[in-house]
Amino acid sequence: MADEVFSGGVSVTGVEPGATTIAIKSTTNPNISKKVPVTVKSRNLLAYGPASGNGLTVTVAQDGSLDFSSGTESVPLNKGVRWKFDVPEGIVGVPLIISYTGNVPGNLIIGIYANANSLGGVYQGKNNTVVTIPKGTTRVELRILRGGVTAGSVSGNLKIQLELGNTAHEWMKPDVTSLEGGGGGVS
Repeated sequence: MADEVFSGGVSVTGVEPGATTIAIKSTTNPNISKKVPVTVKSRNLLAYGPASGNGLTVTVAQDGSLDFSSGTESVPLNKGVRWKFDVPEGIVGVPLIISYTGNVPGNLIIGIYANANSLGGVYQGKNNTVVTIPKGTTRVELRILRGGVTAGSVSGNLKIQLELGNTAHEWMKPDVTSLEGGGGGVS
């Protein structure tokens, strides 16, 4: 019997990211088995963390979601916060869906940008937007900006997710929730 050669890889998405093992056992030879350590990564491809700018302060809640507050200060239109991060491997040129869970506080617009151009976004009344990161892009931005027609205060919590495909799934905390963000706006 010839050895089988498998190409490609194994993709594991779990409910909880972290370290675990996979038990591999032969169905034809009971003497062949192996436990392989793996790291389960979040399906949420975003990277974010604490940020402040333009009167808006964002903190990471214990569950990994984002808390927004401007106190009594008004956040100017088309201004807010942003995070820049490297594009995860394997997501350039393929459909991705951005979605949120919760009530979007203060007319916030959540968008994904590449090379200062909006790829698409979500806001109260529009969720589950499919975007594609252009080929050659190495860094993207998550921007959360004040929308609407007037400046105003912001307070609330959101669970934002960017994942492969065109169907949104239950929110998962991203792997990176310690990335420092800063103030930003529409360029």
